[in-house]
Amino acid sequence: MQTIPPNQVLRRLEAENPWWQEPYELQSGLAAWRPRAYLEPFLALVAQREVRRAIVLMGPRRVGKTVLIHHAIQALLKRGVDPRIIGYISLDNPIYVGLSLQELTDLFAEATGRDLAEEETFLFFDEVQYLRDWERHLKVLVDQYPNLKCVASGSAAAALRLKSLESGAGRFTEFLLPPLNFHEYLDLLGEEGLVRIEEGALSAPDIEALNRRFVHYLNFGGYPEAIFSPAIQADPGRFIKSDIIDKVLLRDLPSLYGIRDIQELNALFTTLAYNTAGEISLEQLASRSGVAKNTLRRYIEYLEAAFLIRTVQRVDKDARHFQRAGSFKVYLTNPSIRTALFSEVGADDEEIGALVETGVFAQWFHSRLADTLRYARWKEGEVDMVSLGATEETRWAVEVKWSDRYARHTDLLGPSLHFCEKNGIENIWVTTRTYLSDRKLKGTLVEFVPAALYTYQVGYNLLHPGAGLRAQAPTPRNEKGAPVSGRPA
Repeated sequence: MQTIPPNQVLRRLEAENPWWQEPYELQSGLAAWRPRAYLEPFLALVAQREVRRAIVLMGPRRVGKTVLIHHAIQALLKRGVDPRIIGYISLDNPIYVGLSLQELTDLFAEATGRDLAEEETFLFFDEVQYLRDWERHLKVLVDQYPNLKCVASGSAAAALRLKSLESGAGRFTEFLLPPLNFHEYLDLLGEEGLVRIEEGALSAPDIEALNRRFVHYLNFGGYPEAIFSPAIQADPGRFIKSDIIDKVLLRDLPSLYGIRDIQELNALFTTLAYNTAGEISLEQLASRSGVAKNTLRRYIEYLEAAFLIRTVQRVDKDARHFQRAGSFKVYLTNPSIRTALFSEVGADDEEIGALVETGVFAQWFHSRLADTLRYARWKEGEVDMVSLGATEETRWAVEVKWSDRYARHTDLLGPSLHFCEKNGIENIWVTTRTYLSDRKLKGTLVEFVPAALYTYQVGYNLLHPGAGLRAQAPTPRNEKGAPVSGRPA
């Protein structure tokens, strides 16, 4: 039996790096994709030389990690970086089986004639989870070659995060690429005109058109490939469930954590997905499933590590945590997963409320504030989302609704206003379906804003730090375009 000769591996490397030859640019169809908004912060890390660290690019399957890498390479080439100091290796190709990162690095140096000890070099290792002990080898490369900038990416997000934390302390910087947020979704579709940005304020000239896009986003908008494909939208189960969810549940998690009863894990995830945005009781789950609570806790931790779900803990009316929290909320990190598992949800369906709440939470889950998010529930009332940061700027609350009812009947907000007053929260957002205005109620600023516009606001501000955009009704203007006093009701 013949082994694969080194010259064949070198040919493969040359095929994966077309920019080594004239015209010294990407020839792949990947370059035709519109870049995600995360390119700029990712590229800043790639180009950073002051700190010697490898970048571990992680995220759920099919959110565009490989495309992001190629867009970063394209940007480096446009900056005038020598094409032959940039290397890309996709480790899911069988030709690389059995080769270590060091051996692949040596082959790159041979193919390009680079001296890695002396010259600045960029190496991108895609789908690194296919390589045994990748984290140890990557750490050695960081230590051995001061001028080599390594980026390792992979779809087995749980495995990457676990091994990165275990072995990469002080050597790795994690970069999480989440599913599309609503701002990115509209931007990629070229429909950002549905939201008007004027003098630091957001508004929707046609709220019904924005809402139609928002409902489509909730059902199909998490994955870049899906938003452009009517075929995928017609059968999301085949693309999202089979190609994404099943690979995580049936392959990634069992191999990483040694899970024996895959059906048990699958049944739990299906239950949690159906009840996204709902409060979960471990007692009830254990009773209905026959699975021990400790096992359920571990499964939930695994699903969180794989970025499929996110748990949110409960506080009481005084914003205090429960010492023994038997209940908590679970959200899908991407609302379109629910559609793939069950069916499309319409704007007037009963399930739309939970999907809207999931969509709002999903904007926050990949931000630094995610760990401060809670929900409040006590005997007399509840608040859907509470941020309990250390400063006034990070202490706020949100009631997520898909209805204008609370704007018309503000007495329904009594418990929420009481919670804000009691805990020093000066403003609360209340999402609606179409209504946009703000009022002062019982000393608390209540900002009524359509759920679609609020979701856009969160995603935009997180991707543009310092923007501070807020949804507001447009300033009334006279026939000459000058602002006039007063605001529409």
